[in-house]
Amino acid sequence: MHPIDLSIFVIYIIGLLAFGYYFYRKNKGGDDYYVGGRNMNSLHIGLSVVATDVGGGFSIGLGGLGFTMGISGSWMLFTGFIGAWSAAVFLIPKVKQNPVFKKAFTFPQVFEHYYSAKVALVAAVISAVGYAGFTSSQILAGAKLANGTFANLSLDSAVLIMGIVAVVYTVMGGLKAVIYTDTIQWTILMLGLVFVGLPISYYAIGGLEALQATVSPEMLSLTNISWQDLVYWLVTIFPIWYVGMTLYQRIYACRDEKTAKRAWYLAGLFEWPVMAFMGVFLGLFARVAADQGMFDYLGAANLSEIDPETGLPMLLRTVLPVGFMGIMLAAYFSAILSTADSCLMASSGNVVTDIIGKIREMDHQSSSFLKTSQIVTLIIGSLAILLAYSMENVLELMLYSYAFMVSGLFVPVIGALYWKRSTPAAAMTAMLVGGCATLILQLFVGTEQLPYSLDPNVFGISASALSFVAVGYWTSD
Repeated sequence: MHPIDLSIFVIYIIGLLAFGYYFYRKNKGGDDYYVGGRNMNSLHIGLSVVATDVGGGFSIGLGGLGFTMGISGSWMLFTGFIGAWSAAVFLIPKVKQNPVFKKAFTFPQVFEHYYSAKVALVAAVISAVGYAGFTSSQILAGAKLANGTFANLSLDSAVLIMGIVAVVYTVMGGLKAVIYTDTIQWTILMLGLVFVGLPISYYAIGGLEALQATVSPEMLSLTNISWQDLVYWLVTIFPIWYVGMTLYQRIYACRDEKTAKRAWYLAGLFEWPVMAFMGVFLGLFARVAADQGMFDYLGAANLSEIDPETGLPMLLRTVLPVGFMGIMLAAYFSAILSTADSCLMASSGNVVTDIIGKIREMDHQSSSFLKTSQIVTLIIGSLAILLAYSMENVLELMLYSYAFMVSGLFVPVIGALYWKRSTPAAAMTAMLVGGCATLILQLFVGTEQLPYSLDPNVFGISASALSFVAVGYWTSD
């Protein structure tokens, strides 16, 4: 990597840490640290939502999908588009119009209001564990990007570096810093992809003629996908818009219902088609570059030896001129950190507010509450770094984290908002049955042995729904 590119990237990292330190000095209590002061506008929230939901993990993961299946991989984020717009219509009004949630910090507090404190505690544990895993996936995504970009940098070393940067920045800055930097970081990523990454990569591989001559026709088709893949993405990505702690924090951070709705509509459009197609096309360009032998100098002469998720970093490293590489690298790292810090804040919020807060009373606006939050964030972040060492596939880890939360939490939250027979017993049963069913099927059965090769999450959500309805009818009187 050229010293100019390295200097740009180092300046970006230093600036990011300085921004976190600035808000470290500004944050006064729980409102600032966990919900951004509750007075954010739709532009900042909308860009923060899409930066958090798509982020670097899905950016690298989308590149991997483009590398292996072509532009049909863009359908993955179409489920995010549907989830964002439907949540704006069905979820946000229920939350913003209820005065009970005007001082709320977390998603499980919704369960505490509609069900009971015990149900909220179980939901908090599920959410905290899921988001700790998701934080690990983002650290791993950043490590893969660094590993594919910097010569002689091992993946383990990259995990440690990315983890330290993400955790230190998040511990200092809190959600307000996360939201403001997300706006800047996502703007940099979009401009970098549109005006730098895509055109230079397209020209470097030889344009449309090279695409058509190198890859098979189905990779340039939107139908190169199985219905099982569509169901898989639908049941793991769509429901997160209703159970995602990071999203509830941003709903609470919006100044009113209208602001929140506008932010969610904006986020949906950025997810699909904007980010979806840019990500898979860059992955497809990387596939062409690999077939053309452009990565031979990196020791990746055989296509079968290339990790699809490192194809995009290798492409950027190969084709971008001096200066632009540093900008694009900073842009991708910013997207990764945008998700990592948000997920770390979500897990920390669950532990501090929904678990520790039930053990001992704390004033949410006090300095002691703020200090406790920072310590817990540091501990969870350290554990997330250790978890990242044991995983190899970014997209797999993210979707496992999604599935863990979705299977247990999606049905109870829909029931709480829209079904009169919802009861604490039904919610508790649905969470345990759904989560355990998915976990058991993932660990001991596998997708290939399930009917129609459907993902375990399909059966987990189905079991959760059936048990929720049955117990709800039985206990609603």
